[in-house]
Amino acid sequence: QVQLVESGGGLVQPGGSLRLSCAASGTASGSIFKINAMGWYRQVPWKERELVATITSGGSTNYAAIVKGRFTISMDNAKNTTYLQMNNLKPEDTAVYYCNAVQLFPYTQVYWGQGTQVTVSS
Repeated sequence: QVQLVESGGGLVQPGGSLRLSCAASGTASGSIFKINAMGWYRQVPWKERELVATITSGGSTNYAAIVKGRFTISMDNAKNTTYLQMNNLKPEDTAVYYCNAVQLFPYTQVYWGQGTQVTVSS
C-alpha cells in the first residue's frame, strides 16, 4: 500500500509563513510506483474541499487565484515528496490541508493524506 505522510501544519500569525511537506511511501501491489502529479487541497467546515496548488512530475504548476503569488508548490521526484511554501498567510487560509498524489504506474490511483491543520490567527 502507498501512504501519504503530511507534516508542517500549525499555528501562525497573519503575515507569517509555514512549509508543508507530503511524502508518498510504500508499494503498490508489491511493486514500485511512479507519482505523476501531487497537489494540495484545503477544507473548512461547511465548505467543499478546494484546490490550492498542483504540480506534475515535469514541473508544471497550477495555483488557486487566491493563493497565487503567496504560495509555492514544489516536488522532489526522486523522493515522491511535495512541498507547499506558504508566505504572507492570512486568516482566511485557515483550513485542514490535504495532500494528494496521482499514480500512473503500475496502475492508475489517487492517494490522499490524512490532513494537517493550518491556523492563521493573532
